[in-house]
Amino acid sequence: MQTFQHALARVAVWNLAGFGGIKPDRMKQQALGLALLDAELVTLVEVNPVDHIYELAAEMAQYGVEYDATIIAQPGNLHTGFLFKKGVDVSNLRMIDGSQGAYVQGRRAVAVDVKIGKFAATIIGVHLKAGRGKAEQLLRDTQCQVIGKWINTLRKTPGYKRDTILLMGDFNMIPGQDVSNFHHLGGDDVMDFVSCWDLQDRFSHILDKGRANLLDGFAVSRAYSTDYVRGSLRLFPMHWTMDMGRERFKDEVSDHLPFVASFKIF
Repeated sequence: MQTFQHALARVAVWNLAGFGGIKPDRMKQQALGLALLDAELVTLVEVNPVDHIYELAAEMAQYGVEYDATIIAQPGNLHTGFLFKKGVDVSNLRMIDGSQGAYVQGRRAVAVDVKIGKFAATIIGVHLKAGRGKAEQLLRDTQCQVIGKWINTLRKTPGYKRDTILLMGDFNMIPGQDVSNFHHLGGDDVMDFVSCWDLQDRFSHILDKGRANLLDGFAVSRAYSTDYVRGSLRLFPMHWTMDMGRERFKDEVSDHLPFVASFKIF
């Protein structure tokens, strides 16, 4: 029997819209969407309840796709976790201390170490303070400063100096508007926000009346990150693949669409 081989691994991120909890019917729709996405690793934001990620993995198995899951509980009800296929090495799950910033009840950033073939990376999942006002932007500044400093420290840590750093999640930041947030989150010019320049579509969050904006983000470290396949970052049109309009998708699946990018593993 031939072994199906890959030269690339697909890494995705998706906000599940878990505010208020995710009911079984919605979970089944999300599992179908994730099976169609078919990424090697998915960072999931707004997992609620925390066991929802394991229910997703179990439901996806009926489509012939086996995933493992790892998650760490947040102080609140919205958690960040990771789904990954068999053969993907995920380890060292941890929260970034203080990454809630001045927002005391805020969500912490979560990091894992990942190896797929020769591709080695630290993936950081974030869900920053929501809101379009000045006060919310200032709170995000305090979160971004901590995360940016952590990234700078990781880049200088033995064993991580040449690894790729991936930063992804619900930034609740809009390119061109939340300039200070991007500045602090990027560390000392360490992160390259590919979702700001290498993305064809300019929306990911579905608003009322069909309007949308780009609140989700995807960044790759500048140094030693030759694994990212330029031009590969895409907004995955999960609503189309599930034969839905955006409004129905928002009601039945999520008000966010996933990003997915490809990385060389050879």
